[in-house]
Amino acid sequence: MAKHKGKGPTPKAEDRHWHGKRQKARAVKNAKRTGTPTLGPGGRAKGPSPDARPAGRPAGARRATGEVPELVTGRNPVVEALRAGVPGTALYVTSGTDERVRESIQLAADRGVPLLETGKNELDRLTDGAVHQGIALQVRPYRYAHPDDLLKGTSPLIVAVDGVTDPRNLGAIVRSAAAFGATGVVVPERRAAGVTAGAWKSSAGTLATVPVAQATNLTRQLKAYQKAGCFVAGLDARGGVAVADLEIASGPFVLVVGSEGRGLGRLVADTCDLLVTIPMPGRAESLNAGVAAGIALYEISRLRA
Repeated sequence: MAKHKGKGPTPKAEDRHWHGKRQKARAVKNAKRTGTPTLGPGGRAKGPSPDARPAGRPAGARRATGEVPELVTGRNPVVEALRAGVPGTALYVTSGTDERVRESIQLAADRGVPLLETGKNELDRLTDGAVHQGIALQVRPYRYAHPDDLLKGTSPLIVAVDGVTDPRNLGAIVRSAAAFGATGVVVPERRAAGVTAGAWKSSAGTLATVPVAQATNLTRQLKAYQKAGCFVAGLDARGGVAVADLEIASGPFVLVVGSEGRGLGRLVADTCDLLVTIPMPGRAESLNAGVAAGIALYEISRLRA
């Protein structure tokens, strides 16, 4: 069988043909924020040199392991989790008389999830007194990737999530990332949604194929991606460029998505090379993070095609 050679590491920012475009984009973003355009020789917009950014892997980014398993409790939540392919390691049951419990037992057997019969008192202890209705699914701890692991190939497409606290929104973002060819998703380690059973369910199983990484400091991680050669664009209502017009997205690219109410944090927005927006001629003032990410990734995938 013939061996295929890899495309090699992602070139540094200064080695790419759009190095000057990033400077112009940042100048345009700063001008919109301050109302004063910054001009260089010949009337060209100028911005800060990417060489001034901190180099190397951010000190706060580490490989998280997710040591603590999660328990999904209750007849409906458990059967829905098993239907969605949430990876379970054990199914605890006190009785199998309910139809939903019987379906859960069958789904668990089909997926090779061990069935453990237990008493009510023991299940009360395992679930810390939560309402379990005689059934609980133990979910396998998620092993997060390292943010640098997402820099795959010569033109990685990474989705960074800022301020999203609903695991269902995170799952929806991962589902869109899978649909439109993203290499992975990076989330803050604290004060943000992580990979839970709820995220697994809304991702429709795509969490099994799209890696999610954690960074203790998202701003530093974005700067590290810029140093590695990626253009970083933040999705924000204040953006002056429509996502569909962002031709630079054809190269190594990071799309940063914020929460519906708060949007992007100030430091994250300032770190982005450019703020982009989704034009909305209708009456809605905003979109939730999952929907906005899906629309933006669709437009980016067209540009990259």
